[in-house]
Amino acid sequence: MNESAELSAAAAAARIIPSSRDTDESWRRCCRRLRAELGENVFTSWFGRLKLDSIEDGRALFSVPTRFLKSWIEAHYSDRILAALEAEIGGVASVVIGLRSSMGASVAPPAAPIPPNQPKAIDPARPTAARIAPASTPRGGALREEAAAYGEPLASSPLDRRLTFASFLVGRSNQLAYSAAQRVVEDRAGQAPAFSPLYVHSAVGLGKTHLLQATAHAATAQGRSVIYLTAERFMYGFVAALQSHTAIAFKEAMRSIALLIIDDVQFLQGKAFQNEFGHALNALLDSGRQVVVAADRPPADLEALDERVRSRLAGGLCVEMTALDEPLRIKILEARIAAARVQNPNFSVSPAVVAYVARAIVSNGRDLEGAVNRLIAHSIVGSPLTVEAAEAAIHDLVRAREPRRVKIEDIQKLVASHYSVSRSDILSARRTAMVVKPRQVAMYLSKALTLRSLPEIGRRFGGRDHTTVLHAVRKIEGLSATDTALREELELLKRMLQD
Repeated sequence: MNESAELSAAAAAARIIPSSRDTDESWRRCCRRLRAELGENVFTSWFGRLKLDSIEDGRALFSVPTRFLKSWIEAHYSDRILAALEAEIGGVASVVIGLRSSMGASVAPPAAPIPPNQPKAIDPARPTAARIAPASTPRGGALREEAAAYGEPLASSPLDRRLTFASFLVGRSNQLAYSAAQRVVEDRAGQAPAFSPLYVHSAVGLGKTHLLQATAHAATAQGRSVIYLTAERFMYGFVAALQSHTAIAFKEAMRSIALLIIDDVQFLQGKAFQNEFGHALNALLDSGRQVVVAADRPPADLEALDERVRSRLAGGLCVEMTALDEPLRIKILEARIAAARVQNPNFSVSPAVVAYVARAIVSNGRDLEGAVNRLIAHSIVGSPLTVEAAEAAIHDLVRAREPRRVKIEDIQKLVASHYSVSRSDILSARRTAMVVKPRQVAMYLSKALTLRSLPEIGRRFGGRDHTTVLHAVRKIEGLSATDTALREELELLKRMLQD
């Protein structure tokens, strides 16, 4: 071999097997490239503990501390790493990722390198416009089992075996929510969800939790990968993951399931928790998974929740479960009485007593169940269970009918109609007299009839400052003290809003 050929071979060898210092510098350049492509959050989550050990025979040898991290990077980022290495170093044909021991040595390398032409997988941490079919159940379950092996704290909240579709009583107030939940269960793997997220809201005791747990039971019976969580359980799991250094496994478990059900989302507090929930929500929705969420109010009224999360929740199907109508209350009472008779065959309630209780208790299903318990206790004494006796037994549950909960949107619409302007005029920046007075009246009524703070009211009126709201409230209070016509107008509007 002549001298020129020897020099070329040596140069080629030096290119394929760079020195340790050159390798470190090349990998730093690759990291800068990957960080720019993927974003800081994704890069920190998945590449922070990835170490380039050497480049040998056209193979880039990496190591990571956990098997979970190894499998995730292999499945989602090998092509990105290979492209960055080729751009910065060249001569790299494949990427090999092994595990390193606690002492830093790489152990248990894979049997075969990752092929450079591996199809690019969709990264659930990066939302995309295109939707794909939900992952199959075995894959989702395997991922959760693998994550659990590394101390993954995410697990479903307990499900009550009694809360199924079979025991859910349907009436006008919950028919739409029930039908929507049934549709969620009927969707099959490989189909894009008919609507996701499904957002159910109602006051307490109207059946939200029953409906969500029934959905979880039915989907689980089909073999689907399901996680049902209360907001409290989600926050606990996230904190436990941070403390046990399994946050990546937690994120993966959240993103790998076919159906995520979150109850009482109004209790989700704290920026870190909301950010994590928002990222998981985006990843699941953008990958065509099904999400079901319940709260005690519509998404727009969850002021403590991040605006981006509220917007994403509002983008699905929002269904309100309204107050129980009388026929449904009778059905609930009859079902509870029938269940009680299994334990106490002598317990009997006349139709007249059932009708009285259904008319007297209008608040929620839990109070109806409490009424049945009181009737059972009264019947044990042995005296006849008359309407008068039932009235005495449940007197503590009979509450004065609560005034209707007034919403700021309702106030704006009614005031706009009353003063012959549009709601958009009230929310606009216009300052003409025909708009300013209705706007100030609407702000005054919002402060008087709702529990919203001045800053919250200002945000609902076109993003105005709280001082503007305070000025409007004081202005209307001052005018109404001397203007009888305005005072009567305000009383009329209040009655219309509260009836």
